[in-house]
Amino acid sequence: MKKEIEPKLAQLPLFTPLHWKSYRLIDAGNGEKLEQFGSIVTRRPEPQALWDKELSEKEWQQTADVTFIQKGSHSGEWRKHKPVGDKWQMEYAYRKYKLQFNLSLTSFKHIGIFPEQALNWDFIIDECEAMSNKHTPKVLNLFAYTGGASLAAKAAGADVTHVDSIKQVISWSRENMESSGLTDIRWVVEDALKFVKREVKRGKLYNGIILDPPAYGIGANGERWKLEEHLNELLAEVALLLDPQNHFLVLNMYSLGMSALITENLVKSHFKHVNETSEVAEVYLPTIKQSKLPLGIVARYKHHQP
Repeated sequence: MKKEIEPKLAQLPLFTPLHWKSYRLIDAGNGEKLEQFGSIVTRRPEPQALWDKELSEKEWQQTADVTFIQKGSHSGEWRKHKPVGDKWQMEYAYRKYKLQFNLSLTSFKHIGIFPEQALNWDFIIDECEAMSNKHTPKVLNLFAYTGGASLAAKAAGADVTHVDSIKQVISWSRENMESSGLTDIRWVVEDALKFVKREVKRGKLYNGIILDPPAYGIGANGERWKLEEHLNELLAEVALLLDPQNHFLVLNMYSLGMSALITENLVKSHFKHVNETSEVAEVYLPTIKQSKLPLGIVARYKHHQP
């Protein structure tokens, strides 16, 4: 008689970053989250926080420096409760590496960093550092946003290509690079799928590829990106760009409709070495009282030949 639950899937790993000193998730619940980013505490909507808050409304009001007020489906404004600036900096440190981020109160709720991704920055640093002992690894960061993964790879000795379709985000990433004391990241303003297809035709190979695709997006020239329609095609092309002897892959899936099973099946269908060292896990951030806020799925693996 078959078991009703396969043990491996019943015990999906949970990953959370371990080395933040300037960030903490104070509380989450009732569709909101309260976070400290360096010197500023923000209060923002969070659709995955469906449970009750652990702290009182009075405690939230006393703690928050700024609150994001939703005005439309994708935009809003920040209400300041204390005299704070619109821009500030915070640092992430992992071993000898230090990354500096320039944060900003944008009209789209985001402030320029996804703190849960620090767990992948550690992985990227470890992989690039190990490869740098033999050669300069080439790393491609797709849907790269403000460049946390690009900074991690560059700091650890990689030759980095950073692809995003929004010019302003590329400029933001460059500021983070300069603030981190780094240089020579290659910036590409283009639709990710178009860029990858062109690199395949050119015969390019990379030792590391990082993807953080959104559910929906518009490319640099108006190309329409829809995760469910284009991700499978993109991964098939990405597989052709990985160096056959030494490489790693990081795939982040924040879209609410994407499960661990879907992610695992996608990766297994395109990457032949994935069973050697593959990890598929749910990503979360803990509150100060240790509730867990889910923030998507990550799949990653590495392959190295002697």
